[in-house]
Amino acid sequence: MAMKVTSRAWPSCKQRAGFCILVFLCAALEQPAFSADDSFKRLKIGPVPAGTPATPFEMPALDGQHVASKDLAGRIVLLNFWATWCGPCKDEMPAFARLRKSLDQDRFVLLTVTTDLQRDGIRRFLHNIDVQLPVLFDEDREVSDAYMVRALPTTVIIGRTGTILGRAVGPRTWDSPEAIDLMQRLMEQGE
Repeated sequence: MAMKVTSRAWPSCKQRAGFCILVFLCAALEQPAFSADDSFKRLKIGPVPAGTPATPFEMPALDGQHVASKDLAGRIVLLNFWATWCGPCKDEMPAFARLRKSLDQDRFVLLTVTTDLQRDGIRRFLHNIDVQLPVLFDEDREVSDAYMVRALPTTVIIGRTGTILGRAVGPRTWDSPEAIDLMQRLMEQGE
């Protein structure tokens, strides 16, 4: 038994065209000024649920100061968890230093976090690889646990409003043109 299709069953050509235009306009209105999704995928930065708040922290730094997340509001924060015994961590440190130098320090902050507590050993380590980066000490591992650090290196990107934008487990080329461009666009877009 064949089914008869009447003209009422299918929208007219004008109706279909109107519907397509409506769908296109709705999609365009929902798109941000740029889509970080493609850059995140190419850099293998994992997504997190939208609006996930970054856990507040305050940690002592190698230079004797204390750094509190509340003082970083309004800036993009790259929080890198590492250790001196981690080969891939050592490999990406120079790239972090170059990334940091290439971006506006008023809008971007790069912080490294370690559970290694040997401050003199950390100083020697940084001197030996000729890198100057801010180092924070997660003395009781509370911050590492809060950010679900299970492997090193782990890097978390925190937006200007204090939400987590993404996380990368394992080393990346953080000074690549694509990574620099992503950080610049995140600084400009408002998140």
